[in-house]
Amino acid sequence: MEINHPPYNQDGLTYSKFKRLMRDLETTLSAGELNNLKPVVKKALSEEVYSNDEKTGSITDLTVSICIILIEELGMKSASIISLILYRPVIYKSTTIEDIKKLFGGDVADIVSGLIKVNTLEANESAISSGNYIKLLMSLAEDMRVILIKIASRLHKFRCAGSYSEAFRLQLAVEVAYLYTPLAHKLGLYNIKTEFEDLYLKYTDRESYGYIQGKISESKASRDKYIAEFIAPIDSKLKETGLNYSIKGRVKSISSINNKLKKQKIDFEYIYDLFAIRIVLDSDQEKEKAECWQAYSIVTDMYTPNPKRLKDWLSIPKSNGYESLHITVMGPGSRWVEVQIRTRRMDEIAERGLAAHWKYKGVKSQSKMDDWLTGLREMLENKNLEAEEKLENFKLDLYDDEIYVFTPKGDLHKLPNGATVLDFAFSIHSRVGSTCVSGKINGRNVSIRHKLKNGDQIDILTSPNQSPKQDWLNVVVTSKAKNKIRQSLKEEANKQVEIAKELLKRRVKNRKIEINESIMMRLIKKLGFKTITDFYIKIAEETLDVNSVIDQYLDLEKKESEQHERHEAISAENYIPLNMDTVTETSKEELILDQNLTGVDYKLAKCCNPIYGDEIFGFVSSQGIKIHRKNCPNANDMISRFAYRLIPARWSGKSGSTYTVTLRVIGNDDIGIINNLTSIISKENGINMRSISIDSIDGLFQGNISVMLNNTDMLNGLIKKLKTVKGVKEVSRIN
Repeated sequence: MEINHPPYNQDGLTYSKFKRLMRDLETTLSAGELNNLKPVVKKALSEEVYSNDEKTGSITDLTVSICIILIEELGMKSASIISLILYRPVIYKSTTIEDIKKLFGGDVADIVSGLIKVNTLEANESAISSGNYIKLLMSLAEDMRVILIKIASRLHKFRCAGSYSEAFRLQLAVEVAYLYTPLAHKLGLYNIKTEFEDLYLKYTDRESYGYIQGKISESKASRDKYIAEFIAPIDSKLKETGLNYSIKGRVKSISSINNKLKKQKIDFEYIYDLFAIRIVLDSDQEKEKAECWQAYSIVTDMYTPNPKRLKDWLSIPKSNGYESLHITVMGPGSRWVEVQIRTRRMDEIAERGLAAHWKYKGVKSQSKMDDWLTGLREMLENKNLEAEEKLENFKLDLYDDEIYVFTPKGDLHKLPNGATVLDFAFSIHSRVGSTCVSGKINGRNVSIRHKLKNGDQIDILTSPNQSPKQDWLNVVVTSKAKNKIRQSLKEEANKQVEIAKELLKRRVKNRKIEINESIMMRLIKKLGFKTITDFYIKIAEETLDVNSVIDQYLDLEKKESEQHERHEAISAENYIPLNMDTVTETSKEELILDQNLTGVDYKLAKCCNPIYGDEIFGFVSSQGIKIHRKNCPNANDMISRFAYRLIPARWSGKSGSTYTVTLRVIGNDDIGIINNLTSIISKENGINMRSISIDSIDGLFQGNISVMLNNTDMLNGLIKKLKTVKGVKEVSRIN
């Protein structure tokens, strides 16, 4: 999806500005690379390849900004930087791929080609669609560095999104949430993934973002005091060991706090693990594990650990290279505190992900990601899978936590959390998975549905008479297993279809009947089959009698023949064409809702009950267009799974409808407080109270008040007045 940036309001980048970038690149590029790059850039500048543009603003300032992100935040090296700088000169034919190959080698030329391919795909469609994203993913999957450059590009755009239009921000947020956030997670770019999530919350639910940001600022002094109190004894003990280290406290991200508030349905004040302590050791690589465990011992000697919350990614790192030791201990005041212990090398990998891993371990570390890319390419190239299934499997591979299990010989296999014996069988080989009947874990027989745990040693039992079943798709969680099962089922279904086709053809021939395909299609639809394949499978299974089908076909053919004979021709004067306004209305870039909107079937979603004035978007469903609030509790799920169905929308005109809104009120259980609340509501013009439900516990009351009103201005005014009532602590909208 092409996203044109609004103007940056900056001067076009001159050669002198680019020289400043060159100076910054001196530690990244060799002298030869810099000398080869300068004339190409000079030529591009003279031909205005990098000049200001009405739609895109200063292209070169954008290029520089992304280069800085690649160098400072991703630790990328010369090939990626040169490729990004030369991408636009190639697009505008200021230079060629062949020239780049001669000057900088095939590596840079391949990355530039990958960027051109990806950006061409994005420009071809203005909305997310499954088919387009499959092609986009295929292009990204060719070279990991193309993915990293695109992530850096989207990060820069998202950081600048505050000056964009509302419609553009939503479009950008959808794209980032749908594709680039999960990719950053998979590649171990946790800082960037967190920033993507925070910015997404900021631009789709400003109220929640602002509330949490304010609460974090309010609690800073007491939090800093607690962190200092927690760290002091650990710091003192670590100094005695002679280890080189640093300790710092880190507040959880705004998006993760928001998720916790919604998931646990608690107030901000009751989040005890609001921050984590990180101990970073300066250790030689051969001493890393020993010194990390030494620090672990010091922490757990002082504070009681929670054994269920120990996460050891030192012994077995994550597949994206993440290494760290996480423990949760009981700190002062009986508060749980998470402590992360890692070395400087591990910390850089955690901050910069895959790019830093290359720096320390070279080609060996890249092989794990290459395996994932190979699997991704195989899945995307699978012609038996629909586009929706491919995207579903792509998402499956991105966010799952890992467990570690073993073969009888002790070989290690990494699987997503929730994987079953059947997943393990398919991870060994597709033939083993297809013939799996059960498994043995630590000598105990278990079914193929048994969920695996960390450390399990599994022996797979197979049978030549076994074959994949439809319900196996509900048993497995890995995309590899799902792909192989679907492939086997479709191959089997195709065999059955061919058998059924031959049977029907033979019976028709015996009865000397000439089949009209269009009438047969209408019969299949009339019989309730969604696809012709389903129809033939029922014949193959002998649950649909062939002779009965032929008899029904003959009846339908006779009936249609009689109707055709009675049919009167319609004159051109009486012909009424279809109203295309109804068909095309929903395809506009933005849906504008007002009282005069006709021809569009839309409804207000019940999950978030939007009212006039709310920030909204449209979602295309089987029941027409549903209008949701941008901070709808289901918005994240819709964007991550069905982003291509989203339509920007806004209100227009004047509010002419009445909406029901439920308010959550919390306060002191004082005499007369309820009367004061209801009195305020009754005095408000245009606002009527529908219901009130109040509970009182330990001197506090909390309850829901449903009111009917016309728009958000009335709602905000009412909330403001209710908050002024003495004893009221909080008033918030809950739907």
